Amino acid sequence: MNYSDERFADIQMLRYRVADFEKLTLRQQTLVYHLSEAALWGRDILWDQNGRFNLRIRRLLERVYLCYDGDRTSDAFRAFTVYLKRVWFSNGIHHHYGCQKFQPAFPEEFLRSQIPSGSDEEELLPVIFDPEIEPKRLNQNEGDDLLLTSSCNYYAPDITQTEAEQFYARQKAQAPDPHHPVMYGMNSTLVRRDGQLYEDVWRSGGRYGAAIDHIIAELEAAIPFAENERQQKVIRRLIDFYRTGDLRMFDEYTILWVNETEGEVDFTNGFTEVYGDPLGLKASWEGYVNFTDREATHRAETLGRYAQWFEDHSPVDKRFRKREVRGVSARVVNATILGGDLYPSSAIGINLPNSNWVRAEHGSKSVTIGNLTHAYDEAARGNGFREEFVIDKETLDLMNRYALYCDDLHTDLHECLGHGSGQLLPGVDPDSLKAYGSTIEEARADLFGLYYMADEKMVELGLLPNAEAYKAQYYGYLMNGLLTQLVRIEEGHQIEEAHMRNRALIARWTLAHYPQAVQLEKVSQGTAVRVTDYDALRGAFGTLLAEVQRIKSEGDYEAARLLVETYGVAVDPELHREVLERYRRLDLAPYKGFINPRYTAKRNAQGEIVSINISYDESYDEQMLRYSRDYSTL
Repeated sequence: MNYSDERFADIQMLRYRVADFEKLTLRQQTLVYHLSEAALWGRDILWDQNGRFNLRIRRLLERVYLCYDGDRTSDAFRAFTVYLKRVWFSNGIHHHYGCQKFQPAFPEEFLRSQIPSGSDEEELLPVIFDPEIEPKRLNQNEGDDLLLTSSCNYYAPDITQTEAEQFYARQKAQAPDPHHPVMYGMNSTLVRRDGQLYEDVWRSGGRYGAAIDHIIAELEAAIPFAENERQQKVIRRLIDFYRTGDLRMFDEYTILWVNETEGEVDFTNGFTEVYGDPLGLKASWEGYVNFTDREATHRAETLGRYAQWFEDHSPVDKRFRKREVRGVSARVVNATILGGDLYPSSAIGINLPNSNWVRAEHGSKSVTIGNLTHAYDEAARGNGFREEFVIDKETLDLMNRYALYCDDLHTDLHECLGHGSGQLLPGVDPDSLKAYGSTIEEARADLFGLYYMADEKMVELGLLPNAEAYKAQYYGYLMNGLLTQLVRIEEGHQIEEAHMRNRALIARWTLAHYPQAVQLEKVSQGTAVRVTDYDALRGAFGTLLAEVQRIKSEGDYEAARLLVETYGVAVDPELHREVLERYRRLDLAPYKGFINPRYTAKRNAQGEIVSINISYDESYDEQMLRYSRDYSTL
């Protein structure tokens, strides 16, 4: 199949094939179908979480796109179309990675002319066109009030950072079981009523209830097709959580979910990651469905079997290691649908749950999404990127031989073991690192993977072909953190996104502290990374891992702030301009996203599903318009 489908702005859309779907039983396919429908019904929740004007703006833009009767080949309409596609891609008017608001390339008058005079749609024009209104979805600038300067819709617009932090500090202080705390604030919008702060909980009958009721209906439809009784209990407990909004019930659901490892089909559906909240408390909605790629799962399962060995040999202080690593379940999977915060731009590896005590006592599930990484690889073949940025032919040959395999292994180490490693000291608040928590956590998992990539255990277990292969990962990681990820940032901006801050932090800290091992060097094509001592790099990653784990385990906010602000945020403007120019010459899109396959259920006269058809021919705009038409609830 053709994996590359469409390109606009700085984005390339890809397709992913759901390999071996036809080998699933009809019962499994029907389970996938209902869970996939549940993953699509939450779309509007994320749009509203990303900004309080997003849903209204989407409806305005889609109406104009469908009904415009002027010259659809004009520059204005073409620019309008690109803007709409970017808004679709980001689930709102702010860049999905950089968080800054898009500035339309078409004149305001073009859109104003499509709005009836006196319509309340006119009040959306300043939100779209004025750069001073809602400028950033997520602001993490040190010294700013992070709530008042962020446009995400997790807190009422007049609530300050101090007020919110004090509100949740009081909740935590009154926790009935401090050893098993719920994830306070995870599933609510903080609002002000009659001068007091309240949580507007996301549940059936409450905020987002219209969307949640549709999700519940599909989950209920999935229960009869579950592969085992435990899987049925997982789905039922998730429904209970959606109906009540009770965070204790959410913990019960995650414990059931993490212990259900027998089924081939699995899913996540709900309020999951906190990257979009400047305080790192409130979770964006996401959903996806997968089934196990048994042939490719050997690597991840091997890591899971040796999880205790990796923990015991970690370079971190013994106080911060887990004495007993529990329930590490690792698989390579094929995604069947992406939804919410995993669509159209998706992670390629996932480790859940996020509750520290649930992970410590019950373990975690880790997946590498194999059909997405395959689509990325197919789209990148022969694009000239490595030839432009890798320093010499010897290193390029190393990358071409081993980089793809090493990337997959590092993802497995990051997700399967890194996130599940280490422990908090007794009494440490899991949210103590506040706005820096997500970056520190991603750095911790990345460093765990980098440290062990070079361990002889990788070759011993058959996970790497030889003792040289890891060097491809070390070089590629440093090249990305120091240079090439800058192509994802607009000139004049700093680094905002947690994963990018993490990579910059690790690479720049290593460059500053281990000049004997890595340097930036001018070569014929421009600035490049030169590694002169790979062994020393492993020592660097181990040293930084020990410190990052200490920060996490002790809840050392000041050390986290200093580390992130020193190495993970600022951008060298001269180097940035150079990298952007070199990348422009390659004519590549720095961001990739996915078009979902479409599932069609054929039913008999009694309404029973007798077959599920999967197709890959829906275009990007057709899919987005269909989702807005068929799954709009809020």
